[in-house]
Amino acid sequence: MEKAQMRRGNAKKAVWRQAVDALLPPRCVVSGEIVGQQGAVAPSVWGKIRFIADPQCAVCGYPFEFSSEGNIQTCAACIRERPPFISARAALVYDDASRDMILKFKHGDQLHAAPVFIPWMERSGREMLAEADLIIPVPLHRWRFLKRRYNQAAVLAFLLARRAGAACIPDALVRRRATATQGHLDFRARHRNVRRAFAVHPRHAEKIAGKRVVLVDDVYTTGATIGECANTLLKAGAAEVSALTIARAVKAGG
Repeated sequence: MEKAQMRRGNAKKAVWRQAVDALLPPRCVVSGEIVGQQGAVAPSVWGKIRFIADPQCAVCGYPFEFSSEGNIQTCAACIRERPPFISARAALVYDDASRDMILKFKHGDQLHAAPVFIPWMERSGREMLAEADLIIPVPLHRWRFLKRRYNQAAVLAFLLARRAGAACIPDALVRRRATATQGHLDFRARHRNVRRAFAVHPRHAEKIAGKRVVLVDDVYTTGATIGECANTLLKAGAAEVSALTIARAVKAGG
């Protein structure tokens, strides 16, 4: 009986999706071209996207051009100064193609783009997601949240947690002060800008202690923000912190 009801329910959903698609054909979130299904990316855009895969830094996920057979590879930056997180992974290289997608999602109210990113992020972060107890987004300051109306990292964290079967605490971290936009800052300035900018919400401190946390954001640039958030969670008693983003910056020619 239950299986029959489930089949009927799925059939109704399929008919409903077909009706919606007939009235409002699914479109690529980047180019606006009509595509085969909701959440798909047009071929003209797909060909420009650069996915990150092995070989990459075992710690921060920086992609390498060549692999070193038989050795776990670590980039020079992580050898020089080990980040506080166990590992960081990103699905895409942050370039013109991915930047357009992410900025529309982040600032253009295109929340329907989130399901496009989730399977890519799941593939890149499958190991950390499989072991995660908690999934926590990098927070926005309240003034920026009011201006933007949503936290793009929280949207991603919620969807990833639901599919991974982990708990999501969207307000586990708070920004204690409004920081300057990081885009125009160099490496050292970025780290100074976010130093002691985050805190664990007192209501959630006990939930974090002893847990394996996956920290979620849209872009990994220098690791300043993610590193500071990871430090804050570790000081609150988290067992370990990993980080997962849609994209990460890669030096030209790197």
